[in-house]
Amino acid sequence: MIRFLQKDSRLVKSIFIVIIGAAVITMVITLIPGIFQNISNTQDTFATVYPHWYSRFVFAGDTISATRVQEIAQQQLQQQRLPDFYLQLMLPRVGQQLVLQRVLLDEAARLGITASQQDVVDFLHKGEYGQLLFPNGKFVGMDQYAGFIRGQFGLSTSEFEKELREDIVVQRLRAYITSGVTVSDAEVRDSYRKQNIKIKFDYAVIEADDLRKQINPTDAELQAFFTKNAARYASAVPEERTIQYFAFTADQVPGGVPQVSQQEMQQYYNDHLADYQTPDQARSRHILIKYPGGKAKTDAEAKATAESILKQLQGGADFATLAKKYSEDTGSAAQGGELGFAKHGTMVPEFDKAIFTQPIGALAIIKTQYGYHIVQVEERQSAHTQPLNEVLPTIQVSLLRDKEAKAEAAFAQQLTDEATKNGLAKTAAAHKLALVTTPPTGVEGVVAALPDSTGLLGKAFITKQGAAPAFAPTGEGYAIFQVTGIVPAHAPKFEDYKATIAKDYTDERLPELLQQKTAELAAKAKAENDLAKAAKEVGATVKTSDLVGESGQVPDLGQISTVAPELLTLNVGQFSGPINAQRTGVVAKITDKQVPTDDEIAKNFDQTRDQILDQRRGEVFGVFVSSADDRYKKAHLISMNPNAMKAMSLGQ
Repeated sequence: MIRFLQKDSRLVKSIFIVIIGAAVITMVITLIPGIFQNISNTQDTFATVYPHWYSRFVFAGDTISATRVQEIAQQQLQQQRLPDFYLQLMLPRVGQQLVLQRVLLDEAARLGITASQQDVVDFLHKGEYGQLLFPNGKFVGMDQYAGFIRGQFGLSTSEFEKELREDIVVQRLRAYITSGVTVSDAEVRDSYRKQNIKIKFDYAVIEADDLRKQINPTDAELQAFFTKNAARYASAVPEERTIQYFAFTADQVPGGVPQVSQQEMQQYYNDHLADYQTPDQARSRHILIKYPGGKAKTDAEAKATAESILKQLQGGADFATLAKKYSEDTGSAAQGGELGFAKHGTMVPEFDKAIFTQPIGALAIIKTQYGYHIVQVEERQSAHTQPLNEVLPTIQVSLLRDKEAKAEAAFAQQLTDEATKNGLAKTAAAHKLALVTTPPTGVEGVVAALPDSTGLLGKAFITKQGAAPAFAPTGEGYAIFQVTGIVPAHAPKFEDYKATIAKDYTDERLPELLQQKTAELAAKAKAENDLAKAAKEVGATVKTSDLVGESGQVPDLGQISTVAPELLTLNVGQFSGPINAQRTGVVAKITDKQVPTDDEIAKNFDQTRDQILDQRRGEVFGVFVSSADDRYKKAHLISMNPNAMKAMSLGQ
């Protein structure tokens, strides 16, 4: 090796140049992770994932667009029927999901895992959309297919098929990573047995609220507690501020009520035309007979119940009355089964197909993953744009409110400028507005003279004492104000805060007392072999549970698997130890126990094994995903665009 290095060879020099160059590039990328960030991140780039270390150097990464992140987050918001403010919570989560998907696709490519166009076609035939796109095995046609994809996902067919192909690749990667996951027959039997053990028990309950009455500290004990916890109470009395202000309402703005012209309304309509486009939608109602999860014990029973209800409706029975009586969809049953309008593609495929193909007024039974639905379509509307005359009143109100708000804000700014120059008192007098000085008030307090003082107090508590006048909304106008005094947060006097100190003292002592009393109850019950007698001696109440399994809920105790899983291991006649159920202490005695038979275990063996395998595969793949994510981050192969993230957080 030394002789080789000593040779005056161009080849040797070339090799050294390559090695040293690679090392330098690696050091630059590793030690200066943001060096290429501005070059690769455009405004619409949420993040870039690089498959190799050298990909950053040549700018050959896979980008996740901020637009796509927003589109998917918006779709999820609509599908889950969440309020608009949830969007800001969804955006980073969706973005992270797309980044992880890109990491997994790169890992799949490294392992040679792919999917073809034929795989996509096969999925469309046999997957969850097969019945909708290929009814009776016949394709619905490109126009209807494209319309469905656009309405459901907001994508072109090529974009949708690309994402679908990527999903297939990720599923194949999951199958590859988890192919070695196994579960033994003994584990399956033990798992089913544990999950399906049923027990019944008597249990004695000690209520924490009852024990609270037994804690009666003296003034000396409270004073000692107060002194010991001085740091806890150092700022117990929050900061207060004195504010001087004058306020005006909307009717005091100079110029009167603003007017909205026909031209302005027309221009607004033209600028917001997309807001007035109504997609294909259908209004329907249904009666749901659940299976599984409902009263029916078998699929056949659920179907028979649905057919019986259908016959009643066909015989002239009132739909709303039967929906309230029979429907197991608690969300719509109280409204007589009414579901309102639904856009094409927002319901599960079978239901979606029914409400967009079934004759208006006709009754039919369809089956979905939720059970059997008796469906009636009440109205359908084709996609259209609402004409100006239909939305004119709404536009007029919107523009009028906007003008009023701008006029109020402009007047508030004018008064603030005047107050900065002439002082609050002179400005208030010049405009015949009352000048008010508040008493010291906390940020959570109330200024009684204002309709809504949260804006004023919120802004006052980030304004320095003696700073120039500022303005804040009051719910019916604005207040122009200055902070004239600050009382810092401080510790209370013992006498003034005694009630709160007593509550804190009790709250701290209560868990210990509950544990002590429950342990005493358990010891007495076992020693005397009599739960009722022990309960009477310590002042507990005896109750009896239903026959429950590990997921069962028991009053005053909670879910067995969470609070007291040890109960399932006890035999009939055995007592539990003390059980801490937070607000109660419990001791139980098993009175009945039912264990699954070998036949029951054998009958449910395959289903149980599949459940365990699916859970374990999920855990194994989760570890793989987390490991890949960490590895890519440590190697600086994931580049987030802070500008795009900031823009999304601001709703731009």
